[in-house]
Formats: sequence, structure tokens, C-alpha cells
Amino acid sequence: MEFPVAGRIYLLNENSEMTARDEALYDSERLLQEMLAKHPDLLAGEQINIDDPRRWLLVTREMSIPDEEDGAGRWSLDHLFLDQDGIPTLVEVKRSSDTRIRREVVGQMLDYASNAVVYWPVEKIQTTFESRCNSEGRDPATELVALLGEEHDAAEYWQQVKTNLQAGRIRMVFVADTIPSELRRIIEFLNRHLDPTEVLGIEIKQFVGRGVKTLVPRVIGIIDKGFPDTTPREISELTFINEIDATLPENEAQFAKSLIRWSREKGLELNFTKGKRGSFNPSLQIGNTIYHPFSLQKRGMLVFPLRWLKVRPPFDDEVRRSQLLLKLQQLPGLQAGDLAVDGFPMIPIAQLTDDLAFNETLKILDWIVTEITLV
Repeated sequence: MEFPVAGRIYLLNENSEMTARDEALYDSERLLQEMLAKHPDLLAGEQINIDDPRRWLLVTREMSIPDEEDGAGRWSLDHLFLDQDGIPTLVEVKRSSDTRIRREVVGQMLDYASNAVVYWPVEKIQTTFESRCNSEGRDPATELVALLGEEHDAAEYWQQVKTNLQAGRIRMVFVADTIPSELRRIIEFLNRHLDPTEVLGIEIKQFVGRGVKTLVPRVIGIIDKGFPDTTPREISELTFINEIDATLPENEAQFAKSLIRWSREKGLELNFTKGKRGSFNPSLQIGNTIYHPFSLQKRGMLVFPLRWLKVRPPFDDEVRRSQLLLKLQQLPGLQAGDLAVDGFPMIPIAQLTDDLAFNETLKILDWIVTEITLV
């Protein structure tokens, strides 16, 4: 089969053998929609918010939107997602070959959003999510745990969804293989002037070769909207230490400060944020790739972001991620809800403050950093 070549990427394996992947059009819009529903990470949450990457919960595909109270659905949205802060994310998918992607899709999305915030009761969103899970043989509670962690409060989460809707705190996302310049300018304009609504474009380019597809998402139009209590802000190390001294027991605060010292000794860049999920997020840059080996949350949780490591070598290899997960399972207190090679395993640091557990934790972190630096 011949594919029109608009671009090309090159893959280099461990034996320095290079293979090419040529950019190709999607065979149909439906295939791109299906991939997005099956693989929500294509929405590139780590690009939308690098300090607190967005994670996604699919409510449903083809979500109906009424234009009056208790009315039947007048429109059908391609996808409705929620992120971990309960922000409704409306997604429309178009191929670049569809002429409607220039302007018509914008009016369509504005119709959807303006009516959704008025005529979508949160109960409808919740029951639609639960119906979708049940139809696919999935447990809704387990899906929420995968998004939020074991300690989540489901009632509090759905209340947050309701609050966001009432405040117009939503996200509109246009997805395509290529975002045309006309749409790009509209996205950037709307995102500057719609508050607190966020408007983004996501290009998901497809490269094929030797029976393999590589998907490369890129987010367009990012502007910090400053959603209250959800978007972290950078703070100094001293401020972060003062906060954990004030909120954590002494042994847990000492554990946190020891991890900060260890990270500095390893040459990691130290990043601190405040907010609802204030945290210490050390990073390591190899070439143009930035890694976050772990995150230490102010509330006393040590998090290993396997879902974000999995898109970067060497942890794009599932075997290597499985090795990491096996090592983590040797530590006490691992949260069962995220025991997956593409999840967010987390451990209460209260379980790691004795000398044995602390030393084992450092061994695992040493291994992660070593594996990254050997790429």
C-alpha cells in the first residue's frame, strides 16, 4: 500500500540499526476516534501540564447534548473525558482532509460547550460513565481508583465535576492529524479570551513502516488558565520544606528532605509546586527528553509515574517497566489500585521511614536513574 509522504521519523535500536517511519493519512476518521477512546494518553496530558500531567477518564463516545432542559440530545460529541480534577474535556476529532476542520468545527464545538454547561446535570455524566463501564465489563469504581488513587472520595469527585460545569471550567479539544493554520489561530485566540474555559488543539501524526504504527501527539495553544486549586505553581525549596514541616509528622518530613538531598547529589533538577497537589518533582534531561523518575506529594505520598515513563526509553519497553514494578512490590505499603505497568504506583512515605525501607527505596531510585542515563 502506498502512503503519501509528508514527513518521516527515524527509530534507532540498541544495535544502532535505523528504521524509517513515513507519515501517513488515517484511513478514516472513525479509526482515529477509536484509538483515542482506547488510548486516552494520546491526549498528551504531560504536555498540557508538565508539573501535574492530566490523566483521563473516558465518560463515553458519542455523548448526547440537548439544547433545552430535559430535552433529547440534539448533538453528539465525539468524546467526553474527565481529568483527575473533574474538569470536563470535550473532544471533537476531524481529519485534515475534512474541510469542516477550518471553521465549521469551531462553531460546532461552541454549540456543544455552551449547551453542555447548562443542560448536562452531573448525574447524567455519572450514569453515562457507569453505563459505559458496565457495557464493557468494567467496574466503574476500579476505573475511578485508577484515575484518582485508593484514597479518593467518589462523591467529592463528582461534586467537583458539578462545580466545574457550573463555573464553565471546561476544556475544549480539537483533535486531528494536522491542525490547519486557520484553526490554530482561532484556538489561540479563544484560549486567550475565554476564561476559565481552556481551548486546545492536538495533532496526532501517524507514521508507518514495517507493519508498525508510531503515533506522535503535539498540543497547540497552551496557556495557563490558572484553574483554582488545581494548577500547581512553582515555589522555592525552602517554601516547600516549610510546608511539609508544618503538615507532615517529623519522621515523614525528614524522609522528604532526605529525598531532596539525594536528588541534588544525583544531579537532578529540583522542582517544587504548591496547590491542591503540591509536590516535589525532580527531573532529569537526557538530550531533548525530560524524565520525572518520581514525585513526592506534599500530602505524604511517593508516586512512580510509570504511565509517563512508558513513552520514553528505556521504560517504553514493557519488560523494563515490569522489572521496575517488581522492585516496587518489595516495598511496604504499595497502593494496590495502581499496580500496572502503565499506572501510577504510590506508597505512603509513612511506610518508608525506617532505615531498611528507606535504603531499599534509594536502591530503586538509583536503578531508575541509572537505567535512564544509560539510554
